[in-house]
Amino acid sequence: MLAEVVSSSGSIHGTRVLSLDAHGRILDWMSWQDAVCLYVRGAVAWTLGTPCLTLHGGHNRALGRQSMIELHPIVASRGTASKLAIDPAPALTNAALFARDSLLCLYCGHSHPRHQLTRDHVVPVSRGGRDCWENVVTACIGCNVRKGSRTPQQAGMPLLAVPYRPSWVEHLILSNRHILADQMEFLKSHLPRRRRSS
Repeated sequence: MLAEVVSSSGSIHGTRVLSLDAHGRILDWMSWQDAVCLYVRGAVAWTLGTPCLTLHGGHNRALGRQSMIELHPIVASRGTASKLAIDPAPALTNAALFARDSLLCLYCGHSHPRHQLTRDHVVPVSRGGRDCWENVVTACIGCNVRKGSRTPQQAGMPLLAVPYRPSWVEHLILSNRHILADQMEFLKSHLPRRRRSS
């Protein structure tokens, strides 16, 4: 049983470990507790980054030493991911959409608190538009009501950016508010080269 956990960042509550397969393919975030289980089971293939957590366990009577695990921010487990697990489509949720659009209304350009934002379908569902990443944007309540069931062109409300499906790496960056420096550097090196433009 673990007796003590020491975090290099000061708090363990937001600490998540970036999970990779043995070939370095990015899988997902995992809790530090799940990462510890990989270490204990001997299922860690390799690690990257400066240790972010040190876990101290019980004492070995024979050796007179306390057990210790240094947890790295990026952990590759043994085995390989299935092809379906590589760059999966991120789930389209309002939280993920608002994060993609940085809490900005893509019609008026103003930043709003989360409770004042809505999901707007660029081509309205009533006109055959789909509920997919490429057809939804963040809109404030006022702009959404003003646009109604029209297209941006019909409403005279041009979009400030083109909606797009985030890559899995972009989704991971957007979904974690406590990314460590080593993790961010690794994720940035795997971002798609395309640029978002209006």
